[in-house]
Amino acid sequence: MTEPILLPVAVLVAWTLVVAVWMLATRVPAMKKAHMHPETAKHTGGETWSVLPTEVRQVADNYNHLMEQPTIFYAVALLLAISGEAGSIDVFFAWAYVVVRIAHSLWQGTKNVVMIRFYIFLLGSAMLFPLAGRALYLLLT
Repeated sequence: MTEPILLPVAVLVAWTLVVAVWMLATRVPAMKKAHMHPETAKHTGGETWSVLPTEVRQVADNYNHLMEQPTIFYAVALLLAISGEAGSIDVFFAWAYVVVRIAHSLWQGTKNVVMIRFYIFLLGSAMLFPLAGRALYLLLT
């Protein structure tokens, strides 16, 4: 039987791929409209991307964010899955983290009021503490 904690992991991976498609679907047309060539853009640094509309940049920023903190989630969820000891509370926190990350993505990709996004980020971060604590407990006992 598959460990239940792996399903939220797979959902967050799938969501990250959805955001990658969203990023491409917004960035490529914006680059064409701005007459940006990818080879030129890669050599000029961040100022080149500033010519793209904010709504395009914030989706790309969110994709980058999905490559950052969720790596902690992936590691701890996989540790719990490998241990075979992931309980229903662990699965709850894993799902809560995934739901909050999806909400974070949707907020950043659309409204992007930074303080609200920050609070969403903090909420998601709070879900990682019990997961990491449980993984440490299982490894140390």
